[in-house]
Amino acid sequence: LRDIVIGIGACTNSNFVSQYNLPGSFAPIASYSLVEKAVAQAKTLGVKYWVGNILSSDTFYDDDKEFLKKWAKMGVLAVEMEAAGLYMNASRLGKNALAIATISDCPLRGEFTTSQEREQTFTQMMEIALNI
Repeated sequence: LRDIVIGIGACTNSNFVSQYNLPGSFAPIASYSLVEKAVAQAKTLGVKYWVGNILSSDTFYDDDKEFLKKWAKMGVLAVEMEAAGLYMNASRLGKNALAIATISDCPLRGEFTTSQEREQTFTQMMEIALNI
């Protein structure tokens, strides 16, 4: 809990990419320059962080009880709902994008933060983002 995840790539179970009519699969990734800056800032702040793949899911709470385990087995570090779309839009428009997340819950281990904890203690991710 409270670790920072810098999403270098964003898997998705969404059909968002279909609007681009691509002849194959597209792998949404962050802008490396922003990843590099975020890592440097996390180190400067002494923040515990991870860099890796995240999952943008339209079904954040999936009926499949093995859903999270399947993605974790593939090395996915966190689940959220927007990064893949953000990365795809940025790619299409030639812009930079980066998703930085704070781990609020770990259902696989039965660990959760309260709404008050999320409100008052999730500042490191914002400090990293604002400083880059």
